[in-house]
Amino acid sequence: MIHLVLLSGGSGKRLWPLSNDARSKQFLKVLRDEAGNHVSMVQRVFAQIGRVPAELDVTIATGGAQEGSIRAQLPEGGYELVLEPERRDTAPAIMLACAHLSMQQGAGDGDTVVVMPIDTFADQAYYDKVPQLDAAVRSGVADLVLLGVRPTYPSEKYGYIVPNGGATGDGPMGVARFTEKPSGDEAEALIAQGALWNCGVFAFRLGYLMGLLEGYTDTNAYSELVERYAELPKISFDYEVVERARRVAVIPYSGTWKDLGTWNTLTDEMADRYAGRVVVDEATCDNVHVVNETGFPMVVAGLADAVVVATPDGILVTGKEASAHIKPQVEQAAASRPMYEQRRWGEYRVLDASVFPDGAKALTKELIIKAGQQLSYQRHARRSEFWTIVSGRGQVVLDGLAQDVRAGSAIKILAGVLHAARAQEDLHVIEVQVGDILVEEDIERFGDYWEAGR
Repeated sequence: MIHLVLLSGGSGKRLWPLSNDARSKQFLKVLRDEAGNHVSMVQRVFAQIGRVPAELDVTIATGGAQEGSIRAQLPEGGYELVLEPERRDTAPAIMLACAHLSMQQGAGDGDTVVVMPIDTFADQAYYDKVPQLDAAVRSGVADLVLLGVRPTYPSEKYGYIVPNGGATGDGPMGVARFTEKPSGDEAEALIAQGALWNCGVFAFRLGYLMGLLEGYTDTNAYSELVERYAELPKISFDYEVVERARRVAVIPYSGTWKDLGTWNTLTDEMADRYAGRVVVDEATCDNVHVVNETGFPMVVAGLADAVVVATPDGILVTGKEASAHIKPQVEQAAASRPMYEQRRWGEYRVLDASVFPDGAKALTKELIIKAGQQLSYQRHARRSEFWTIVSGRGQVVLDGLAQDVRAGSAIKILAGVLHAARAQEDLHVIEVQVGDILVEEDIERFGDYWEAGR
C-alpha cells in the first residue's frame, strides 16, 4: 500500500476572475478527457492516479474553502480529506496529512508516503513514477526521494535539483544541491550540469516525517494537533524539510509537465477558445480566448494574443504574455469575498451587493441546491434572509417546522432562526440577505437535520 497525499491549495490569483479562494484553478472545467467531456485539473489528475499500476491510498490535504469543490468533483469514498484549520504553506499541510495517516487512518511507520500537487498537468508516465518512488524509499537509498523533471528550456520560474554527477540515468541519484529560481544564464548552466526541475513531489517513510513532527509538538492526538496547528512553522516543505535533510535522492522524469497557473499557459490546454454568451469577430481576432460567465452578451473584436474573461468576480482583458504578471493588479481589484462558489450541495453566485445611506446592507444571491442534496441545519447571528423559490421542489425547515416549497414559495428567515433545506428536484432560489455583517463566516451549523431524525 502506497499512501498518496495530494496537496490542494492556492487561490489562483493569476487566473482571476475565473478563479478565487474557493474556486481555484484546479477546479476549473476547461480541459477535456479522452471521451471529450469537460473536466477540471483535479478530475484529470484523479483519473490518471486511478491508472497507476499500484495500490494507492489517497489523502487530499486542503483548506475548508475548497472542501465543497473537492466533494462536488470527486467520487465519494475514493479518498480521505484532511482540512487545514488555516493556510500555513506546504510544510505544515504535509505534517498534518501525515499525522492523520498515522493517528486516524492506521498507517504504519514503515509505509511509504508520496506527496504530489493536485493541479499538475502531466503525462500518465509522470504518475506511473509513483511505484518507482515507493521502491526507492523501501530500498533505503535516502530519507527523502524527489521526482525531478528534465528541463525543456532554461526557465527562471522553477527551482532546480542538481544530482551528483548529473542526471544521466533513470534510477535514483543522490542530490548535490538545490537552486531556487535562477536567472536565465544560471538556468542554462544548471541544465548543462544535468539539473532537473523541482516539481514538488516528495516520497518518504511515514515514520521519518512523524519523527520530524515530534520536533515541533509533543502531542500524540490528532485533534490536539489540529488545535495547535498555528504552532507549526509557516514555511514550504522544500525549505523546512528537504533542504535540511541529510540523505536526499532524485528520480528523473522525461515528458510533459506544466504549471497551468497563468492565462498564457492555461489557454494552451483549454478545450474551447470561447465559452458563454460570446460573439467573436474571427476576421479581426487572432489567438484570442474568451470566457463569459455573466449571462450578459459580449462582443470581442480587433484583439490578438489576448484573454477576455467576465465572471461575477470581475472582468479581465489582458495580453497572454502580460497575464503572468498581473497578480499585483488583481490584488487591488479583487473583491474581498468570492462571488461564486461550488459547494457539495450545489452552487451559489452573488448577484448584487448594496450599502444604503443609513448604513444598512443587502446582498442578493442565486442558489442552486441539487436534487437529493441539502443545506445543513444552521442559523445566522448578524443577518436575516428572504428566499424566493424560482423553480424545483423541496422542503424548508424553520425552527423544527418543515414545509414543502415549490416555484413561487417565499420564505422569511430571521436572524437566529434555525433553518435547513433539501431539494427533491433542483431548487433554484433567489436569496436576499439583510444585516450589518454579510459574510459566509456568519453561520453556526448543527449537522444534518433529516439524518438526525429531528
